[in-house]
Amino acid sequence: MSESSPSVVASVERVPARRVLGLAVPALGVLAAEPLYVLVDTAVVGHLGALPLAGLALGGVVLSQISTQLTFLSYGTTSRTARLHGAGRRSDAVREGVQATWLAVLVGLVLLVAGQALAGPVARALSGSDEIADAAVSWLRIALFGAPLILVTMAGNGWMRGVQDAARPLRYVLAGNGLSAVLCPLLVYGAGWGLEGSAIANVVAQVVSAGLFFAALARERVPLRPDFAVMRAQLGLGRDLVLRSLAFQACFVSAAAVAARTSTEAVGAHQVVLQLWTFLSLVLDSVAIAAQSLVGAALGGGAARQARGVAGQITGYGLIFGCFLCAVFAALWSTLPHAFTSDPGVLGEIPHAWWFFVALQPIAGVVFALDGVLLGAGDAAFLRTATLLSAGLGFLPLIWLSLTFGWGLTGIWTGLSLFMVLRLGAVLVRWRSGHWAVTGAVREA
Repeated sequence: MSESSPSVVASVERVPARRVLGLAVPALGVLAAEPLYVLVDTAVVGHLGALPLAGLALGGVVLSQISTQLTFLSYGTTSRTARLHGAGRRSDAVREGVQATWLAVLVGLVLLVAGQALAGPVARALSGSDEIADAAVSWLRIALFGAPLILVTMAGNGWMRGVQDAARPLRYVLAGNGLSAVLCPLLVYGAGWGLEGSAIANVVAQVVSAGLFFAALARERVPLRPDFAVMRAQLGLGRDLVLRSLAFQACFVSAAAVAARTSTEAVGAHQVVLQLWTFLSLVLDSVAIAAQSLVGAALGGGAARQARGVAGQITGYGLIFGCFLCAVFAALWSTLPHAFTSDPGVLGEIPHAWWFFVALQPIAGVVFALDGVLLGAGDAAFLRTATLLSAGLGFLPLIWLSLTFGWGLTGIWTGLSLFMVLRLGAVLVRWRSGHWAVTGAVREA
């Protein structure tokens, strides 16, 4: 393998925009489906009142952080499979998906058992309120049954993106989440199950989507038995991505805990704006998914110049997309929150977070795009260090100072803003250096 020199960063090859869009548009559907379903869920539960919404907020943060902690099953698998696919070794690439799926099942079952035992203590530790904790636990104990299936879906998305098959993951994820979006209001209101109905609808989504990914692997006609050597190699890349995810987990769980200790209305408002942030983060990440696949395949095939060209394209697309979203949500500030809640207290708290959320969109567009480039290159160690430092120097200190000094949502979202600015500086420097563009079918850990 060879590593490119920083002096040749300007020597690049671009790929047709149609090729980028052919991967990015279906990826947008996949990435948007889950948070869009959560937004529907938030809107349905939000009209039950502030307490059920606060319970969903807290339970949802815990469940999402469990899955976020294991993003290597998606992003790490894409990086490895894309390099093998670019080197002309498609069967080997699919076998990476088989082993990632085995890891998903094994780890998911452990999380299910541990989650059932720890749901109560974790919710009480985070909420600062027995009422909010009880509501969160009632939702979480049901939703946790979908945890192994969430991980299977992540692994399935990972290997399919790596072999540049963007259409099937979109169909599979839409099938599960579309059905659950219909079921959610029927179970919450029609069946009278309230917050628990939301959790059941969530599990239905995971069952349907994971079942389709299992079937897709079976049709590939590759060996389905576990290969522990490959799993160990995947865990080597996963180590850095897990540590990176831990930084996100510490930040967002801490933010939810501080919001819950501020007031029931504050945590409800934080849930609404955070879910919009999550939704738009993944929307912006759609072009980054294309970058992962294209950069990984280019480096696997020895085309470092093309990889650098894709990186520049994706960065430009992310900035433009982020500016567009900034303008749209600035215009919607007075109307959109009413779609998620009618509680006057929650609506009164939302502006304290809203304008941070809006202003961060252009920065997020560039950061998420370059995250995708570096993940596609397998540059997980750098991303780990950059994220840990940004969290430790930016987000976490301001979150806990907000609790101490009563800054509320304004302090929490100031911390998120500093976190994003620090990450922006780090990924821009790494991108310009060119040190990430290492060629070869497999990048050494």
